[in-house]
Amino acid sequence: MNPTRTPPALYALAIGAFGIGTTEFAIMGLLQQVSASLGVSIASAGLLISGYAFGVFVGAPAITLATRRLPRKSVLLGLMAVFTLGNLACALATSYAGLMAARVLASLAHGSFFGVGSVVATSLVPEQRKASAIATMFNGLALATLIGVPACAWLGLHHGWHAAFWAITAIGVLAMVSLAVLLPATHEHDAAPVSLGSELRAITGAPVLIGLATTIFGFAGVFVVYTFIEPLLIRVTGFGDAMVSPILLVFGLGMAIGNPLGGKLADRHLSSALVGTLAALAVVLVAFGFAMQVRWAMVLTTGLLGMAMFATVAPLQMWVLRQAAHAPSLASSLNIGAFNLANALGAWLGSAAVARGAGLTALPWIAAAVTVLGIALAAQALRGQRAAQTAPLCPQA
Repeated sequence: MNPTRTPPALYALAIGAFGIGTTEFAIMGLLQQVSASLGVSIASAGLLISGYAFGVFVGAPAITLATRRLPRKSVLLGLMAVFTLGNLACALATSYAGLMAARVLASLAHGSFFGVGSVVATSLVPEQRKASAIATMFNGLALATLIGVPACAWLGLHHGWHAAFWAITAIGVLAMVSLAVLLPATHEHDAAPVSLGSELRAITGAPVLIGLATTIFGFAGVFVVYTFIEPLLIRVTGFGDAMVSPILLVFGLGMAIGNPLGGKLADRHLSSALVGTLAALAVVLVAFGFAMQVRWAMVLTTGLLGMAMFATVAPLQMWVLRQAAHAPSLASSLNIGAFNLANALGAWLGSAAVARGAGLTALPWIAAAVTVLGIALAAQALRGQRAAQTAPLCPQA
């Protein structure tokens, strides 16, 4: 087997990631249509993102533990079936409560799919390409933002938001077929599952917990802003409705560039990539605050936000996997849950700020402050790692 060749199974995982990423992010380009159609406020519509994220956070560990002894291919196919049914329910929803329940159902597959998928991805490539393999799977998320989300925004504008979820349902069916055809039936993680006790001990250690907290706060700043990208573009910068989809395309292009970049940086030097990508994200969020009143600057900074946002994903995911070598599937799924708890926290902070009169223009500054907290946690994680490495060398009393 050629060690430099990308295994076809990674593309199957990427297709599944494309479907999940599309449903997760599509609602952000549909906030105004959902708000008007269901008779709820923009702030309430924004909570559909938080509801999805909380479903991921709860579902990730529960489903991963429940399916830990099943063949990984069967688990991934089952998760995509749940995802597809959830989006079908979204397409049929006629009330805010119904849409929220359907979003939560779809979200239950999210964390375990990416968690188990990350472990499968790293098992398919040599050691020096593991972070890049994770990035390849997450390219599906980047392409979801580049292609899927703008397409859903266009469908919502011209055919109503229900049409967007019908399209996502079709993507779910395509993803199931791709996984069935391209994913190997067995691999090393099916043969010898780690004991439950070992997994639980590994994830409750300080290195893993600090890593999860780094993901939550480092990533939450993005969603303080991105949750409200549509009203920011229209109400603050002054773009027309028709410009939202093209600008989301720029954001997705930034993600497509940042994702493999983050993977390559993490393969070369994981700790530097961890801190460096989070610092870049904080700088871009500050720049976003200054760019909102100038159209060309807003477009440019939106692209840079997508790039900085997704450059953090592979380093954050690989860091937690390294800290939990004896609990790869559970730790990986928990970190995906942490990403989505970050989404929920960011969306909630943004919604609370808008509801309390802070205004849309305050969001980038809140976002940057949250990400700086994530950088502080990353620095603490690195100090803990260095202390653990040097401790055995210290003379005994």
